[in-house]
Amino acid sequence: MYLNKNNASSSASSPDKEKKNVDNFKISFTDDYPRKNAEILSGQYGINLLLVGLSLMLALSYSGSAVKEECLLSLLITLMLLQIIWMMWYIIRKDRQTCFVSEKDSDAGTSWLRGGLSLLALISIIMDGFQIGYYVGYKACLSPAVGVYPVIHAVHTISQVHFLWFHLKDVIKTFATFARFGVIHAVFTNLLLWCNGVISEAKHFFDTHKRLLDLGNTNITGGEEEPHCNCTTNTCSILSNGLSYLYPFNIEYHIFVSVVLFVMWKNIGLTTEYQTNQNIAMRTNGLVAGPILGVVALASTIVVLVLYVIKVGDSVETRESAVTMFYCYGIVMLLFMCLAGIVGLLIFRSDSVPLDYSKNPSRKLDTDLLFGTAIGSWLMSWCSILAVIATKTHPVYRWINFMYSLLIIIEKYIQNLFIIESLYRKRGTNERDLVETIPEIYYVSAGSSLSLAPPYNGIVSRAFENQDKVSLENDQVDNNQGYSHTRSLPEGSSSLPTRSSEKLSNRRRVLKNIAVFLFLCNISLWILPAFGCRPQFDNGIEEETFGYTIWTTIVTVAMPLNLFYRMHSVVSLTDVFRNV
Repeated sequence: MYLNKNNASSSASSPDKEKKNVDNFKISFTDDYPRKNAEILSGQYGINLLLVGLSLMLALSYSGSAVKEECLLSLLITLMLLQIIWMMWYIIRKDRQTCFVSEKDSDAGTSWLRGGLSLLALISIIMDGFQIGYYVGYKACLSPAVGVYPVIHAVHTISQVHFLWFHLKDVIKTFATFARFGVIHAVFTNLLLWCNGVISEAKHFFDTHKRLLDLGNTNITGGEEEPHCNCTTNTCSILSNGLSYLYPFNIEYHIFVSVVLFVMWKNIGLTTEYQTNQNIAMRTNGLVAGPILGVVALASTIVVLVLYVIKVGDSVETRESAVTMFYCYGIVMLLFMCLAGIVGLLIFRSDSVPLDYSKNPSRKLDTDLLFGTAIGSWLMSWCSILAVIATKTHPVYRWINFMYSLLIIIEKYIQNLFIIESLYRKRGTNERDLVETIPEIYYVSAGSSLSLAPPYNGIVSRAFENQDKVSLENDQVDNNQGYSHTRSLPEGSSSLPTRSSEKLSNRRRVLKNIAVFLFLCNISLWILPAFGCRPQFDNGIEEETFGYTIWTTIVTVAMPLNLFYRMHSVVSLTDVFRNV
């Protein structure tokens, strides 16, 4: 009877168990599954999207390939249109639906970041106008995709800047799965546009380098091909030359957008454990040495740029003098930057401000990008060091190149440490938070009350006047019993913390000057390679060791990373200035 009773109860409850299991399966499939795996699914979608575009770009690099340029441009146009549609859906859905929940990540975007992004976008739109004019001149022999691409790219740029201005800080909690796919689609679309810009710029520099090698009677086949028809306007050459100067800004724009969109993708569905809504004032008191030295560095950069571009294409002798001038300028610049970074690190290490280890995707991404993009210039520098040691020729700039390459490695190492040290400091800590406390003595009277008056006659500090009396509850103490208590000085007191406050103020003033100086130096070091100063192509030492094909591939891959590192360092140093 006991067994039958158990069997009956188990058989009766089996339908309920089956129903419960089905419900649990439905809940698990509809709720937990996307929440746990949508990030992986969307990430794999984006990577495959990037690989499709890269495969087309690699096929186009071979002159005899059956893949044409319009195939790649058609893919990019389609991806940009899909991103525009998704951004329109997001904006309209958020404006019309009250159930569309989104929190804010105050660290994801600031006003200066949006301003820099808008400036790069404006230059990219100007570049689109140049491309449209170039297409009009060669319309007879170019595919319509070449003319449609810059138009869609301009619309895509305007729409994307509008989206980032008003929605970059959103932490999306509703429609999270669809939002992940939309944002990651935008990330990899911009990465493909970045790769396309890098390849276009590499073609231009390959053609320029081929012309320089002709000075040494070296023939290299290849280069950028001109359309097989005559230009119908008088501005084709001007537009073509202008595009070569606008490529770097377009490249920086797309990699910049990819990074900020990646932060937005990481924030989807995230519970914001940190809220830094403090308004940090951009104080400029005491900024003298940093701006002056930075402006001097920037002005000398412009002079070196002009002289290098003029001299490098004249003859072999002037090319050697231009390369030597560049390396000497770079050594002086890097030595000052290393010294400034070391001083900043010593000040940080001597400071008592605690470190902040809270979860912050924006800060973690900044750290990863600093290390990841520094790999490009580190690779070029180590290759240059090896080439200098192994070369059999003895140009005048041989060991200067060695010193310059070594300083590049050391400078980025020190600058990364300086920036990361600042980013992980707790924000909003002022002098008043760090003031040392002083003791106050409370003497207990017979009436069980604490008196702030001292037991002797003498000078009484104003900091202890007009204090409320505090009574002890349910305590019986002797007349001679005393209690010590520590309290920080109130506002308006002028005593012990003054010297400590002055010391902290001096430290922060020095750190702000260092941040401004490094800010302008990184802009200078971005300007030179972006506008044609690339001695890695002109000195001939690395080509002798690695061969033309391998060395050109190394520089083509590493140089965009180096350009982005300098631009990202500028952004990070602005954060350093604000957080000091």
